[in-house]
Amino acid sequence: MVETLPVGRFQLQQQRLELKRWIPAFLSSHKTLFVLLWIAAFGSVFFWQWNIGGSGFSIFAKVGPGRPMPKMRPFAFNLTDFGGVGDGVADETAAFGRAILAISKFGKRGGAQLNVPPGKWLTAPFNLTSHMTLFLAEDAEILGIQDEKRWALMPPLPSYGYGREHNGSRYGSLIHGQNLRDLVITGHNGTINGQGQSWWKKYRQKLLNHSRGPLVQIMWSSDIVISDITLRDSPFWTFHPYDCKNVTVRNVTILAPIFEAPNTDGIDPDSCEDMVIEDCYISVGDDAVAIKSGWDQYGIAYGRPSRNILIRNLIVRSMVSAGISIGSEMSGGVSNVTVENAVVWSSRRAVRIKTAVGRGGYVRDITYRNLTFDNARVGIVIKTDYNEHPDDDFDRKALPIIRDISFTEIHGHGVRVPVRIHGSEDIPIRNVTFRDISIGITYKKKHIFQCAFVEGRVIGTIFPAPCENLDRYDEEERLVKLSAAQNVTDIDYDI
Repeated sequence: MVETLPVGRFQLQQQRLELKRWIPAFLSSHKTLFVLLWIAAFGSVFFWQWNIGGSGFSIFAKVGPGRPMPKMRPFAFNLTDFGGVGDGVADETAAFGRAILAISKFGKRGGAQLNVPPGKWLTAPFNLTSHMTLFLAEDAEILGIQDEKRWALMPPLPSYGYGREHNGSRYGSLIHGQNLRDLVITGHNGTINGQGQSWWKKYRQKLLNHSRGPLVQIMWSSDIVISDITLRDSPFWTFHPYDCKNVTVRNVTILAPIFEAPNTDGIDPDSCEDMVIEDCYISVGDDAVAIKSGWDQYGIAYGRPSRNILIRNLIVRSMVSAGISIGSEMSGGVSNVTVENAVVWSSRRAVRIKTAVGRGGYVRDITYRNLTFDNARVGIVIKTDYNEHPDDDFDRKALPIIRDISFTEIHGHGVRVPVRIHGSEDIPIRNVTFRDISIGITYKKKHIFQCAFVEGRVIGTIFPAPCENLDRYDEEERLVKLSAAQNVTDIDYDI
């Protein structure tokens, strides 16, 4: 007599038999799949290490001196392996040179990392190489030698003509790179210190015969990451990426005295494309961020715009200039820029676009969103008479185009002049939009929303009351009133 199993037990038994037959077959026929999965897992770990931006990982948290520095490349070296001392007195220039020469030989094998251990590392300028990570440990500080004779001279930037401050050659940067790919500068918040005090003094006393150099300058390069370090006291602009693509600056602190440190801009994207600046704190003696693309006829001829730039989650201060600027050197054009989730505090100006006759180029498709101004003399500035030129040969018919700019969710308090948009008959400002603006003011006796030669619109109710040059729309973007006075000017630079 054959036992008849209940349907449920029969099905369960069949499933078990099928599973026993299936598992060996799967393991045999899917070896390739397991290998691929293993490679993918390894690759994801490698990518995470290389991409140094993961804010949720503790690898970049502050650590004690006993913690080993992580390897983010297949190979890693310490500066001490090449004769580095780190006492703040020894000249480490040769050690950096030997280390980077050695690392340059690993490019085809994934590159290598140079660890700068805790200590003070005094050096003249040096050049980086492709497929390299420069890693600064906590309490590691690279110090720039102050003797300008040790700083190499370089040709002027092609989009700036004769030179930014003097005709002819310019000083290079402390840390420099040209025609590089895949470069990372990161650490446990170690510091690169330009020791700019002597440079600033000589500049004010007119004792320098060449334009000052930046602290870090990367030129004609791509796939650049700067993160988790401090940059301070640059002789000139602090981080200057020039004609670069795919640049990320994340979790960086940039410091210089707010007075008596001339032209110490924080980050100056210059003819750069596809760039992110995020989660940074910047307090310097000029613009915290200034997007540029060349100067007058030289920038027009060079013809490289800055575009596709995202700036977010910043806290910035500039008592001399502006928190976040575009220009004034913008002759190659600037477009598709978003500035969002930023706080500008204790500054002369919060956000500014500046240009002039002779610049040519354009500034367009610019979005400002969710900004807070805390104690700023002027909040929003668009200025078209910033008449600083490399020479007298600029084309007076080269007129910049300024259009398609929006300001949304702009709030703050302690602002003397919330908005100053100074177009001109030659350079009118077109298609500017304001929405959800509420800026507490400290000066109430005169117009504090100032306009000249501007066309645009206000959506909904904003504070302070907008100038008469702008069309009015309600919250549903239905037209309420057209402006009949777009060329009226009530600019007052005395307040």
